[in-house]
Amino acid sequence: MVETLTATRQAWWGTRLHGPGHEAHKLPPMLQQRTLKAMTRAVGVGVHGGQRVELTLRPAPPDTGTVFRRVDLPTAVDIHVDVHAVCDTGMATTVSAGGDPGAPKVRTIEHLLSACAGLGLDNVIIDITGEEVPILDGSAASFVFLLQSAGIALQDAPKRFLRVLKPIEIRDGAGPTLKWARLEPFEGYTLGFEIEFDHPAVSQTGQRFEFDMGSGQYKHEIARARTFGFTRDVEMMRSRGLGLGGSMDNVIVVDDYKVLNSGGLRYDDEFVKHKILDAIGDMQVLGHPLLAAYTAFKSGHALNNRLLRELLADPSAYEIVTFEDASQAPAGLAALAPAW
Repeated sequence: MVETLTATRQAWWGTRLHGPGHEAHKLPPMLQQRTLKAMTRAVGVGVHGGQRVELTLRPAPPDTGTVFRRVDLPTAVDIHVDVHAVCDTGMATTVSAGGDPGAPKVRTIEHLLSACAGLGLDNVIIDITGEEVPILDGSAASFVFLLQSAGIALQDAPKRFLRVLKPIEIRDGAGPTLKWARLEPFEGYTLGFEIEFDHPAVSQTGQRFEFDMGSGQYKHEIARARTFGFTRDVEMMRSRGLGLGGSMDNVIVVDDYKVLNSGGLRYDDEFVKHKILDAIGDMQVLGHPLLAAYTAFKSGHALNNRLLRELLADPSAYEIVTFEDASQAPAGLAALAPAW
């Protein structure tokens, strides 16, 4: 059943007339969409292209979703983020206008989108002066700081969730090459991930982790997990024009035996937590927060996007729901981000 709100509702604490004497009664607070209170900016380099780029994040009206605006082009191009706008998933998630690989694009969007999801942000317009979101410190923490510094504003529109109604799974490979990702019905939003690297520095860390988005711990448990790379892959990546902006300031660098960064790891299980951070960003291209349990084994951007396309291809597998009474929403999901 799809839950909806009446069009006449005008405010979070509205009133209605009921019973003899037409006494006013307060309505319970609906679970509202969220945008930024103010504009905020960031400057950095893209981890793959190595080019300096500036972001300007702006408030957006209800039901806008996430929109990247390429303002460096002769005529600005808007790229509305959705599942079918994803045009490339090699080493990062890339979106383009209409999903056309030949159209203007923005790549490496997953860390910024993960921060938006972690703070419950629904609507934002992002002006960008290049084709790659800056890597900043390699995690989502800097984006969380930017968004929280701008402030979160509640909007007079219901927050729309995508509720998964039946299991959807994508599998790739077999035996040692097997990897898979799955969405299952769940009244909340959890993500479980398992990695498997035959590498001494990774194997001695936690390789399985499950995170509940309703726990309120995204900023502390997930956001600071950095992307990682292996020295053995550097030459291959750079020959393909990738990793040109990577350094120990924004990537966990691992040689054949150990982590090379002087400060070591931020979490004992930072590798698998970064994969969850990425998955949260990849799921955010749906344009709606999920009500589902996501689990994955060795998944990545490509498999995650295939999973979402498979979900949307089956209208019986999901529904869009709102909560007129926020207290009826799954625990924690009504308070992902306080409004300042």
